[in-house]
Amino acid sequence: MLVHLRLFRYNPEAGRNKPSYDTYNVEADPTDRVLDLMEHVKAYNDPTLSFRRSCAHGVCGSDAMRINGRNLLACKALVQDVGTEITVEPILGMKVIKDFIVDMEPFFESYRSLSPFLINDDIPEDGKERRQSIEQRERFDDTTKCILCAACTTSCPSFWSDEAYVGPATIVNAHRFIFDSRDNGAEGRLERLSEEMGVWRCRTAFNCTEACPREIHVTQAIAEVKKAITSGRLD
Repeated sequence: MLVHLRLFRYNPEAGRNKPSYDTYNVEADPTDRVLDLMEHVKAYNDPTLSFRRSCAHGVCGSDAMRINGRNLLACKALVQDVGTEITVEPILGMKVIKDFIVDMEPFFESYRSLSPFLINDDIPEDGKERRQSIEQRERFDDTTKCILCAACTTSCPSFWSDEAYVGPATIVNAHRFIFDSRDNGAEGRLERLSEEMGVWRCRTAFNCTEACPREIHVTQAIAEVKKAITSGRLD
């Protein structure tokens, strides 16, 4: 089938100081991915086309883009699902550096601000691993699936209106440790999330849950963090 691929272009170093679009007609199979089409254009039409990609299997999260107006991973979006008229744009709310490459540093700065690592200086008496029950592990299992693609954060209206908002991805990764029975840093994370640009900026639009390529219950995780702040409990 013939696919009409409309690609966002921006490259100030080459004189393309204003965003524009280039359109390509590409032969594709229904099970081809949007990433395959973009790789084809880069290989055979325009080697200057720039985008991030790594594993190409929905694990690294580097190729999050807006495809026909929705945040998706280009490596998971199939032609048969998005149609033969495809418009691809960079994710919103991030400064565009070139074409589909955006400045992710503010996103990762927010992520780092919630200490996304285990905080526990207590050494088990037997000197071995810190044990958990199956139920304790299941409590935060869903939020361990985050691949930091930023699809949820850049689909969030609250983030669009103020990039100082920590965003859904940061809250999801904080949730993963807040509810980990082995961790001792929940109090500090909850204090940070209770600030003006923390979890209360969420307006429960559900865009984040819809955008997540790993099907994490993002809105539920945010609600659980809000409940922990107001109740002072982690059950």
